[in-house]
Amino acid sequence: MKKLAVVAIGGNSLIRDALHQSVEDQYAAVCETAKHIAGMIELGYEVIVTHGNGPQVGFILRRAEIASDVAAMHRVPLVSCGADTQGAIGYQIQQALDNEFKRRGLKKSAITLVTQVVVDPTDPAFQKPAKPIGSFYTQEQAAAIQKSNPDWVLMEDAGRGYRRVVPSPMPQKIVEKDVISKLVRDGYCVVGVGGGGIPVIQGENGIFTGVDAVIDKDFASSLLASEIRADVLIISTGVPKVYLNYGQPNEQALDKVTLAELQGYVAENHFAPGSMLPKVQAVINFLTKGGKKAIITNPESLEEAVAGLTGTHVYP
Repeated sequence: MKKLAVVAIGGNSLIRDALHQSVEDQYAAVCETAKHIAGMIELGYEVIVTHGNGPQVGFILRRAEIASDVAAMHRVPLVSCGADTQGAIGYQIQQALDNEFKRRGLKKSAITLVTQVVVDPTDPAFQKPAKPIGSFYTQEQAAAIQKSNPDWVLMEDAGRGYRRVVPSPMPQKIVEKDVISKLVRDGYCVVGVGGGGIPVIQGENGIFTGVDAVIDKDFASSLLASEIRADVLIISTGVPKVYLNYGQPNEQALDKVTLAELQGYVAENHFAPGSMLPKVQAVINFLTKGGKKAIITNPESLEEAVAGLTGTHVYP
């Protein structure tokens, strides 16, 4: 039986820089990543692709706000903006994968599944927004935007600039987990849990209701990987490996580490919140729940990473 991998693609990784934020630019980045996912499939993996939506959901929300202010259009709730990104980014990934499969002669099809994720309505994250969305701003730009939008919360994001932040509750359950599992068993390459999933709360009667928030895609991907018993969780980022003392003269790449070692590095504050820390914590969650292996690397290194040639490999 083929090994099952959950591969998480960052929303930021679809935007190369401030000059390449258009839909066309993002699709070009998706097409590059699709090549490496197809390469994994050729190496014998079944793949479930998840993705982030931090920049994209912010763009959609801001457009809706401007349209409301300028043209009296209706406001769009944040939860609906998240659903929109699942469809739009999922469509791009699905199309790029299908085209790449055809080029390689692979008898494989991709399918995107709109995915809901249950969150706890009492999660303290609702009272303390911390998930960055949308564009990066300089300190001066952030001050001006804050003055114009007093209800926004803006925070410095890992040394890269200031961004708007929104509530990011922890995922509790993947609603469509069984459907995802069935589609994988039927041979599909599934694109799911987009943007961390559409956040919903579940009432005592089982009824789902959407809630305004953005779930961290790494935590949601980790939960999905645990619930479907994936063989490996792969979290892509902007660097080929995780580093200690990143950006310092004494930086050190991590090749193979144990769960206990990684937990120790977290305790020593080696990883930046909002950047590498959530990815590392997601890996820890997966391995703590019985996962056998996790890899952190960049999208272009996926094939080499699963072959053991690069990436940070974490074991229980």
